[in-house]
Amino acid sequence: MSENITIALIGIGGAVVGSIATMAGNVLMHWLKQRSDRKKDEPRRALLREMLGHPDHKWRNLDTLKHVIGTDEENTKSLLLEIGARASEDGKQLWGRKSRNPLPK
Repeated sequence: MSENITIALIGIGGAVVGSIATMAGNVLMHWLKQRSDRKKDEPRRALLREMLGHPDHKWRNLDTLKHVIGTDEENTKSLLLEIGARASEDGKQLWGRKSRNPLPK
């Protein structure tokens, strides 16, 4: 009887260790993917900063921005928010740096 309990405990212990290892592996893979994506997007953020900081353009059209950085609309908007940009208030698809286009009071 004691042997059966020992075998059962070893089985349960193995399942717990396996589950923990699987979760740790998933967390590590997620972290590595995010790190890779962040690195990949840095040149895009730099280009957006350059475009929105150009002295001749206070606002830029979203279609132009997404075309120049080569990504879709949602990713472009996300990157714009990360660099401190905002959309215009008039409903047009225009974006500018918050530092150059502060919200009205």
